[in-house]
Amino acid sequence: MKLATLKNGTRDGQLVLVTKDLKEYVDASAIAPTMQAALDNWDKVAPRLKELADEIAAGSTIAKRFALDETKLHSPLPRAFQWADGSAYVNHVELVRKARGAEMPETFWTDPLMYQGGSDSFLGPRDDIRMADTAWGIDMEGEIAVITGDVPMGASIDQARDAIRLIMLVNDVSLRGLIPGELAKGFGFFQSKPSSAFSPVAVTPDELGDAWDGGKVHLPLCVDLNEKPFGRANAGVDMTFDFAQLIAHAAKTRPLCAGSIIGSGTVSNKLDGGPGKPVAQGGAGYSCIAEIRMIETIENGKPETPFMQFGDRVRIEMLDADGQSIFGAIDQSVVKYAP
Repeated sequence: MKLATLKNGTRDGQLVLVTKDLKEYVDASAIAPTMQAALDNWDKVAPRLKELADEIAAGSTIAKRFALDETKLHSPLPRAFQWADGSAYVNHVELVRKARGAEMPETFWTDPLMYQGGSDSFLGPRDDIRMADTAWGIDMEGEIAVITGDVPMGASIDQARDAIRLIMLVNDVSLRGLIPGELAKGFGFFQSKPSSAFSPVAVTPDELGDAWDGGKVHLPLCVDLNEKPFGRANAGVDMTFDFAQLIAHAAKTRPLCAGSIIGSGTVSNKLDGGPGKPVAQGGAGYSCIAEIRMIETIENGKPETPFMQFGDRVRIEMLDADGQSIFGAIDQSVVKYAP
């Protein structure tokens, strides 16, 4: 199934069921008014949503269809009880530290990094990224995320895997210029991690077919910057911790409620054991600007690629084997914030 949240003037929007080709939707609010309501009652609601999805796929006219306009959608969960973002692609972490001359602890390969993000004000997938100052170092981060059902504290890997309800894409906006000062305080991110955006559509794992192995999505994440290919890293490659491991890590000391979002961190691929190359040079490219700046620093002594400026545009999407968009596209421009 493909599910989305239509903007309807309320905070949490209206649950809709989207056709496989992303061209149409039908109102699903009679089954569950919102995405969160569906997740809260998943065992009862999911079979009814699946029945409706099957009827629509078979050409049934039992429900009225509407043309899908992705600009009219919220992120699948416009707000969430929990948004915890991991850093499962340890190659990315290694490059960050190497660029500033810091050694990476061996434990980073065995114990996931994770921070608790702000989940009260997600951006819609086509909403502008409004920032007051480009000196903050505005960066995109292309990621994958899952939405869970209820997860008990101390969940096993199998329990964590079974709790995965939906999968979606993320633009985890980061303000690189503010990060060092915040981390130096020893208390983690806050101002440096503004509102994130998620893909127009969230899908059940079966929608991915063989590309989903139960813990990873084995497809390239397409990141374009100003309409030019910037990243094509495969999300199933170089992922040190899969989603089951990330969920179990998050639930080690607390239960997770239905509707919790767990992110993968920036999708990042190595090349022959070393840093990747830009798409223009035949490489898989990058899912954030910071990574290419790290490589430029390592190779040339200083970064050359600027962070995002007002007017810059980022597009994040994933295509199936037939070239069809799976989740729709996160497509955002950076604009000047005016209070």
